Amino acid sequence: MAAPREANVADPTPILSELQALMCRVFEHDDLPVTRTTSAVDVQGWDSIANITLLLEIESHFRVRFSTADVSRLRDVGGLVDLIAARR
Repeated sequence: MAAPREANVADPTPILSELQALMCRVFEHDDLPVTRTTSAVDVQGWDSIANITLLLEIESHFRVRFSTADVSRLRDVGGLVDLIAARR
């Protein structure tokens, strides 16, 4: 039996760091603590308009594209990091 193939997924650590910098800029918060469990309820100003702005910034910065279905499944930053890693 052949060994399972490893997924070609990027290391999520630098993605989280870059994502934190983007979120600081979008939410105009210099020291925004961002972890994999951070969600919209944890960030002041993360409303539907800010969410669209953030997603557009992420798509541009990471050179990825998200479908509406992808976005609707996201629950926290960890899911976003994993989605970005899978698309790179």
